[in-house]
Amino acid sequence: MEKIQLNSVVNFQYSLTDLEGNAIENNLQTPGGQAYLHGYKSLIVGLETALEGKQAGDQFDVSVAPELAYGLRQEDRLQRVPIKRLNKAGKLSVGQWLQVQSDQGTQIAVVKKIGLTVVDLDLNHPLAGKALKFNVSVLAVRAASEEEIAHGHVHGEGGVQH
Repeated sequence: MEKIQLNSVVNFQYSLTDLEGNAIENNLQTPGGQAYLHGYKSLIVGLETALEGKQAGDQFDVSVAPELAYGLRQEDRLQRVPIKRLNKAGKLSVGQWLQVQSDQGTQIAVVKKIGLTVVDLDLNHPLAGKALKFNVSVLAVRAASEEEIAHGHVHGEGGVQH
């Protein structure tokens, strides 16, 4: 049975909680789970490291420190933005997650405060500063194709279709 290593295509399912057991997200309803190309930094470092050496059928829990997940919170990542720059249809609400364009590309931001013409956004990832716990089931492991390695991502079912 093939073990997860550099250039393995891995299909897995997970549930994610904080360390107190509060549910954050999961992909348990996704047929075939999530597919990724191991070693290409498409997962948070702590999860990808924990998957190394596992094989299809393995199930495990792993706790990931903030530094190996979404990083520590940075208080200088708060920004005041004119509402009209958000290109957001509908009403904004405090605590809402938005995708915004910045000089670093598309980012997730959290609405902290709403004024008449401006919005205060927190550009830290919503899970920054949090230790996370994953419950993982490895569904399948296979060697990546030359094309997948060249492109740096999975093609086909559960991956990019092109």
